[in-house]
Amino acid sequence: MFASLDGFLRLALLVSMLAFAFASWLYQWVNRQPSSNPRVAEVGKYIRDGSYTFLRAEYKELAKFAGILAVLILIFLPKGIWLGNPAENVLMAVAYLAGTIFSGAAGYIGISIATIANIKSAEAAQQGIRSSFMASFRGGAVMGMSVVGSVLLGVSCLLYITDNTSVLLGFSFGASSIALFAKAGGGIFTKSADISADLVGKVELGIPEDDPRNPAVIADNVGDNVGDVAGMGADLFDSNVASISAALVIASVLDKGMGSVVNASMVICFATLGLLSSMIGVSMAKMGEKSNPTQALNNSTYITTAIFVVVTGIATSVLGYNWRIWGASMVGLAIGVIIGMVTDYFTNDEKPPVRATAKAAETGPAFTILSGISYGFMSVLPPLIGIGVSSLVAYKLCEPIGEGYAMFGIAMAAVGMLSIVGMIISNDAYGPIVDNARGLVEMGDLGEEALEATDILDSAGNTVKAITKGFAIGAAGLTVIALLGAFMSEVNEAAVRLGLVGISGFDIMDPTVFFGMLVGGGVPALFSAMLMLGVSRNAQRMVVEIHRQFNDIPGLKEGEPGVVPEYAKCIEIATSGALKELVPAGAATIGITLLVGYVGGVKALGGFLCGNIVTGLLLALFMSNAGGLWDNAKKFVESGHHGGKGSDAHKAAVVGDTVGDPFKDTAGPSINTQITVVSLIASLAATLFLTMSIF
Repeated sequence: MFASLDGFLRLALLVSMLAFAFASWLYQWVNRQPSSNPRVAEVGKYIRDGSYTFLRAEYKELAKFAGILAVLILIFLPKGIWLGNPAENVLMAVAYLAGTIFSGAAGYIGISIATIANIKSAEAAQQGIRSSFMASFRGGAVMGMSVVGSVLLGVSCLLYITDNTSVLLGFSFGASSIALFAKAGGGIFTKSADISADLVGKVELGIPEDDPRNPAVIADNVGDNVGDVAGMGADLFDSNVASISAALVIASVLDKGMGSVVNASMVICFATLGLLSSMIGVSMAKMGEKSNPTQALNNSTYITTAIFVVVTGIATSVLGYNWRIWGASMVGLAIGVIIGMVTDYFTNDEKPPVRATAKAAETGPAFTILSGISYGFMSVLPPLIGIGVSSLVAYKLCEPIGEGYAMFGIAMAAVGMLSIVGMIISNDAYGPIVDNARGLVEMGDLGEEALEATDILDSAGNTVKAITKGFAIGAAGLTVIALLGAFMSEVNEAAVRLGLVGISGFDIMDPTVFFGMLVGGGVPALFSAMLMLGVSRNAQRMVVEIHRQFNDIPGLKEGEPGVVPEYAKCIEIATSGALKELVPAGAATIGITLLVGYVGGVKALGGFLCGNIVTGLLLALFMSNAGGLWDNAKKFVESGHHGGKGSDAHKAAVVGDTVGDPFKDTAGPSINTQITVVSLIASLAATLFLTMSIF
């Protein structure tokens, strides 16, 4: 039954085509929704043009970086081109470039639909909350189906053409490197604009959030697209590719020993069924006029999860897969849902932590910050325990099958957790679409009922975005543990070829390993600091520009008819600053990883990965949850509690939200991509550092 992978790969290609067809239908459905308000169309065009302007400029810079990396890969990976078969190096470089193209396309697709769906959702809010919800969610689902369809298409095509799982690591590295810079660059852009608009508009002048007088308001809406749509799309594309690639690398080693392809086929089969489940879940998503949008989004996720459990169980029974491996996948899936629930508890404005932080705002910004930081740290332990338990259970569950299966169990837990990523991306992209829609309603003066509807949808979007960030970080945790296994597999395969001694683990009492662990543990902190300093510098430049416009443009502050701010100036500052700040942090991460490998070899790299994983997950979860908590505490105050808009509590809550913005939308979600990137670099350079290091 498992004599060849061809049948499974052809099925995966067919399902990816179905996903693209479904995405096309959703795109057309959203595009057909009525929109006729000239002011909404005008502002929507500003947002769309600004988003594409930034994306083109960012991709131009990233193309140069990717070109340099492709040349280095061609020369050095998987080993020096002068030492072996040059075709392997060429194949790895081509796979890397393919990964960058697919990852970039994920962002472009997201922008193309989000900047249409925001307009449709805004105008649909005049008809009721249900119509607005459907336009936003189906807009997000276009991205969800396209991104996961691209993952399945890219992985299946490469494996079908090359029959070489190591090449998938090159493809995954291409996706990860672009995701790292796209998330960082988009995050710097969006938070520079958001912080500047809030500090000058809300705190200094007391004007509404999306008041068209604010010169930064269009840049803020553009930022929602380039950061939360394009950046997060590339991020989750990268996580999904990395999890499947790591599982296939380990599976291929196991299958070679058996003379079979049963394990590799199981990876492809489960990934395919995950996409099918997400398609069904998206098609069943709905909301009544009186129902809760958060509940509607969560119900869709639960339905998708249940479908995946059933269809993979049937596949395991019919195709004769090992039930222990199926169990490991289900453990990963369950932990993903639990992490989402924990994140919801700490970031939902109906739960005690957010309300306690909003209450603390009555006594000033210092207590708002202290409360948010405390709850943020508190929120870290449950998901870390969940990731640890899932990896331990998956390991022990699959250990009795045979040597190597324990690590394969962890890899399949990561595949299981990311199996419903099509639905997760759909929910995540919904958030920035309704955020933009709310701004368009206010700027287009579409009425209080429409504004109230989009406020409710936006609050749900904030909660769901926080959940999806937690899910993405948790998935990255399991994925990089699997990539650690892939790293060991690559080292040991190379050691056998070269007649050297391989590795079976990493002893922290070994000073080389401990050296790597300490350096790896420090990298996420350095990376986060560089990104947040980038946001701070850029926001300060934009605040100066906003002040200039309010001071120099007669009638702007008073809102006189016909007086329009120079929106393009703020977009230009956000763009140039983001492009200037995005490369150093990512380049430092990659450079330090290679330096550790050169100094201490594969043992130091193993320690580096362990330290990077632990501190990276801790910081990512802390910053993502604390930021989401501050954001919803601010919105809770704005809804009329603790003095409401314009009160001292509101100003304190805005300060908390301002601190949380680069936490949750720049540094936090970028760290999970950072730990994936360094894990992939380690695997790709395994042969190089096995033979070349100082110690």
